Amino acid sequence: MGNEALIMNNVCKDFKVLNRHEGLKGSIKDLFSRDYKTVSAVKDVSMTVERGEIIGYLGPNGAGKSTTIKMMTGVLEPTSGEILVNGKEPYRNRTQNCENIGVVFGQRSQLWWSLPLIESFKLLRDLYMVPQKDYEEMIELYRSLVDIEPILHKPVRQMSLGQRTLSDILAAFLHNPAIVFLDEPTIGLDVSMKDKIRALIRGLNKEKNTTVILTTHDMGDVDALCRRIVIIDHGQKIYDNDIEHLKSYFGSYRTLKLKLADNTWEEMLIDEKTTDVMDVIMEKQKEKKITDIKILEISTEDVIKKIYEGGTR
Repeated sequence: MGNEALIMNNVCKDFKVLNRHEGLKGSIKDLFSRDYKTVSAVKDVSMTVERGEIIGYLGPNGAGKSTTIKMMTGVLEPTSGEILVNGKEPYRNRTQNCENIGVVFGQRSQLWWSLPLIESFKLLRDLYMVPQKDYEEMIELYRSLVDIEPILHKPVRQMSLGQRTLSDILAAFLHNPAIVFLDEPTIGLDVSMKDKIRALIRGLNKEKNTTVILTTHDMGDVDALCRRIVIIDHGQKIYDNDIEHLKSYFGSYRTLKLKLADNTWEEMLIDEKTTDVMDVIMEKQKEKKITDIKILEISTEDVIKKIYEGGTR
């Protein structure tokens, strides 16, 4: 075991799914049916994550992200292949694995609903057997990174969505885990709260060298936090490298923004290898008067969209 926080070697996960029949008779028949099919949710995925990295683990809905994360956290056992988290197989050492990871899944809070946040922190301190000195140092670190005083003595049920999300992230890092899994941490939040949470994650990663596995559909999270991204589609890994290298695949793409006479903006993605930008502008000018033009480099969001649509294939 070197500096690796997570190692996956040729990991596959298959599920047996019942071939269901329609109607009442079909439902009764299904009760006794042995007519199953095998669905491969994850197919031969390998990757290594170094300690202290923040990895964006991306893919369209149904790509196999959640299944992979559940295997990493020990909830599911792989059908084949090997996963090592902090040097141990998470599904065979679930108790030890849980002691060394932190998890924030969607809106499933690990905080006590009716208790003030500080009381939840104290319960988690006792649950993870965190030494008092380490606990106090972590609370002070939290104070230096974000203004937690307004929410420390506030019951979780009285918090806004952003405050609850912030609190859940703080709770996930409280026992100083080696690796933290964050699933859509900024979903549904306003711009200001997203910035606070991204700054908090960056700060905790820097101060504690915590490895972070981030799944998100918000490319703002990716641009703000991740140097490296892994993309999975139909259960298979299709990309594993930094963002700038990814953009080089689409170096000829530009985002063309046209401001029309009615003060509305029209936006389109253009491949300069196959389309002349001036031709597009001239054609649009025939339809409506153009009052302003902007040509931008392709954004991370547009790159990911192209990949989800099959652009790398």
